[in-house]
Amino acid sequence: MGTALTKQEQTVLLGIAREAITSHLRMGKLIEPECKEESLNQQRGCFVTLSQEGQLRGCLGTFTSDRPLCREVAIMAVAAATEDPRFYPMRIEDLDSFSVEISVLSPLLKTNEPSDIVVGLHGIYLEKDGQRGVLLPQVAVEQKWDRERFLQHTCHKAGLPKDAWQAEDCDIYLFTAQIMKETCSHR
Repeated sequence: MGTALTKQEQTVLLGIAREAITSHLRMGKLIEPECKEESLNQQRGCFVTLSQEGQLRGCLGTFTSDRPLCREVAIMAVAAATEDPRFYPMRIEDLDSFSVEISVLSPLLKTNEPSDIVVGLHGIYLEKDGQRGVLLPQVAVEQKWDRERFLQHTCHKAGLPKDAWQAEDCDIYLFTAQIMKETCSHR
């Protein structure tokens, strides 16, 4: 997966995500950060999850990137705030009540053995008939799902029947994530 990020590096990334959203909503532009830390300049995939009053508010990401991680986080933060089709785009008045979580991802690893999935460690990305679904590792833990329910819900997210993961032509990939969350309220 690459070297785990330190607490300080995690704080930097969380600040980048919040600042990217704030500047985009207030000034209409994305300020792409420059980071001196080598680990924040590696090309890694990430997902940015936004919550508002304890509820999901947006979540978008990418598994691979040709940009430094610090820039990818900024871009995905703005996308999660403004482009997640499940929610209306965030407005300036939403800036007082949101929190940020970032998942920095390992590369995808294809598996032919669903029993390889360790709930709480792995996230699932699956593909069948051109449809794709992904759930981050923390989702199964938060929802108290076992492996089979995790697979079923990933199929549902892809718009597939819940047992589609058992089909021979369903490709299942696993990944891990280093998860970082804001610890204080930004009200």
